[in-house]
Amino acid sequence: MMKKVSKWLAPVGLLLLVVYACEPDYAPRPKEYPFIPIPEPAYQTFTADNCPFTFEQSAYSEVFRDSQIFAFKPGNDCWVNLHYPDYDATIYLSYKELSADYTLQQLKNDAHELTYKHTQKADFIEPVFYETPFNVFGLVYNVGGDAASATQFFVTDTVSHWLRGSLYFRTTPNADSLAPVIDFINHDIEHLIETLQWE
Repeated sequence: MMKKVSKWLAPVGLLLLVVYACEPDYAPRPKEYPFIPIPEPAYQTFTADNCPFTFEQSAYSEVFRDSQIFAFKPGNDCWVNLHYPDYDATIYLSYKELSADYTLQQLKNDAHELTYKHTQKADFIEPVFYETPFNVFGLVYNVGGDAASATQFFVTDTVSHWLRGSLYFRTTPNADSLAPVIDFINHDIEHLIETLQWE
C-alpha cells in the first residue's frame, strides 16, 4: 500500500507545483474615474441691465444672480454666477466700482489673500498675468491639488471697474478626477477675460 501511495505522490506533487506556478500574480487595480464627456467650446454674449461690462460666456453655463451670500445681500446686481449644470460647477463673479471705499490696492490685496487661503490643500498656486486690447488687466491664479477652488481671478481697468471670479465644484475636491473639467472651464475663463469689455 505504501508503495502505491509513494508512486503517485511524486506526479501529484509535480502537477500541483505546475498548477500553482501558472497562477497569475494579482495586484490591486489602480483607482479609475468615470469618463467625463467634454463638448466643443461654444459661446454666447453675456449682457445685463445696469452692469457696465459684457463678455462671452460658455453656452454650457447658465447665468443667475446672487440674491444672498451667506447672511448678507451682495454688493450690487452685477454679482452673478455662471453655473455649469452638467458638472455641478460654478464661476462666482463679483463686481465693484473702484472708489475711495474700494481702492484698487485694497481689492488686489483682498483677492491675493482669498486665493492664498487655499495653500493648505493646494500643491501650487500659479499666477498668470492678462492684458487685452479692451483695457482689461488682471491675474488668473491656477490652484493645483485638492483645494476647494481650482481657479481664482480678477480683472480691472485700473480706474473704474473691478471684476473678481472664483471657480468651485459642488463636490469633494479631487484634482485627478476633475482635471478634464477644470481644464475645460479654465479655457472658458480665459475666453471670458479676452472678450470682456467695459462700458
